[in-house]
Amino acid sequence: MEALISVPVVLPLLAAGLKLAIGRRLRRLQALISVFTLAAVLAVSLILLPAADREGPLVARAGGWEAPIGISLVADRLSTLMLVVSSAVTLCVMIYSLAQAYADQEDRAPLSIFHPAYLIMVAGVSDAFLSGDLFNLFVAFEMLLSGSYVLLTFGGTESRIRAGATYVVMGLTSSLLFLVAIAVAYGATGTVSMAQLAERFSVLPQHIKLLVELMLLLVFVVKAAIFPMSAWLPDSYPTAPAPATALFAGLLTKVGIYSIIRLEALLFPGGPVSGLLMWAALLTMLLGVFGAVAQTDIKRMLSFTLVSHIGYMVFGVALSTVAGMAGAVFYVVHHITVQTSLFLVTGMIERRAGTTSLDRLGGLMKLAPLIAVLFFVPAMNLAGIPPMSGFLGKLALIQAGVADGRPMALTLVAGSLMTSLLTLYAVATTWSKAFWRAPPPGIRQTGTVLESEEREDGEDPASRAHGTEGITGRAIVTSVNMPPAMLGSTMALVALALSYTVMAGPLSALAERIATELLAREPYISAVLGDAR
Repeated sequence: MEALISVPVVLPLLAAGLKLAIGRRLRRLQALISVFTLAAVLAVSLILLPAADREGPLVARAGGWEAPIGISLVADRLSTLMLVVSSAVTLCVMIYSLAQAYADQEDRAPLSIFHPAYLIMVAGVSDAFLSGDLFNLFVAFEMLLSGSYVLLTFGGTESRIRAGATYVVMGLTSSLLFLVAIAVAYGATGTVSMAQLAERFSVLPQHIKLLVELMLLLVFVVKAAIFPMSAWLPDSYPTAPAPATALFAGLLTKVGIYSIIRLEALLFPGGPVSGLLMWAALLTMLLGVFGAVAQTDIKRMLSFTLVSHIGYMVFGVALSTVAGMAGAVFYVVHHITVQTSLFLVTGMIERRAGTTSLDRLGGLMKLAPLIAVLFFVPAMNLAGIPPMSGFLGKLALIQAGVADGRPMALTLVAGSLMTSLLTLYAVATTWSKAFWRAPPPGIRQTGTVLESEEREDGEDPASRAHGTEGITGRAIVTSVNMPPAMLGSTMALVALALSYTVMAGPLSALAERIATELLAREPYISAVLGDAR
């Protein structure tokens, strides 16, 4: 079983190298390689999850070197659950992107560039979930960031380069701080193995522990877009191609949340920063949702709700209880799927109506009823309408906060209720304007050719529609009939999110076992170090 642990990391990297070697040729083969690779990663993840749940943490040691000298990949309940959800999401988004590229006949979106970057990012995400030491976690972040830089700026339009510059600066700054934090941790303990760090931090002076914890926490706060380091996200994500935006929104911030869970549960349990995390959770929820309410563009509204709902996850982690951690894990799984599906639907809205601006949308309930349903269901799920998984996740966190009983925990409960109501207001307003009201006079008709804000030499500027971009940042043709694969992949994610309601009992029980294992720490440490303790 241990031999399978490295597959989610190695297989996408091998596929990316193969696709780079093939180049621009054999587009159908390249598409099959991408889909097969991600399907294989999903299959392996589905094998690892029950094995880790049954046997405890599984460890793969690179080159046969024992920890703490060698690199360890650790597949416990949390990491394998994250692998399953992320693999399902990346597979659906890949199918969506293939359908979009073929429908738009974007020959300038070579699979030899877009897909290798996509697969490298997937490998980085998987490595981050499985990493057993801080330096390998740094390498994982660099892999996923290098792929995301390409996806965010793909096509080279002015808006994407401008947004990409902000994203790159934030990524490089946090990576530099991460390296410094690793150096401080290594200098204080003589190791970067997380299992060994968990033992050695307990005997360090309090001020050194606090310094390392705050440095690492700041890195992951930037990655997860938690207040006060969240302002970059709403300006960066909406400019990317729809598949890339969906993947960023669903996964990249959750890698930061995952790292915070590891940090607070394994390395610094019961640390003094839990109060700071509670304040960060409250402000992230409220300021994010206030921003969402004020938006007049669907992409920006969803970007602000993304920031806001990260606060729910931090809420659960900050409680440092089994109930709080279980609620956070459940909500992470829910949010990855729902947020990704909403951004994919938004891509189809743009394809049908030529814009995502609420000032220029209307009547889509009549014009595109299937898209309307596909937006409505995950939007209500995000808002927490019973009995959907969003409601169940919020309920678990609220119950954990009430059981905790501290004044700040109860304040977070009140803040989470307000955030949920304002989220409902934001998505209901979006629904009313985009789908329910009469179409405005300027809505795009079927077959309208929409160019990006970049124009070719000699093109008449008056012939361009403003700011509608395909994968390469070039032309989109509005259409009533969506490519079946785009619809199918989006429907699959919407159905997956709904299945969490049906499977709420087993999923909640798994989340509770994950939380118990995380806070116990000993199963993880023993599995990694073994006789080296």
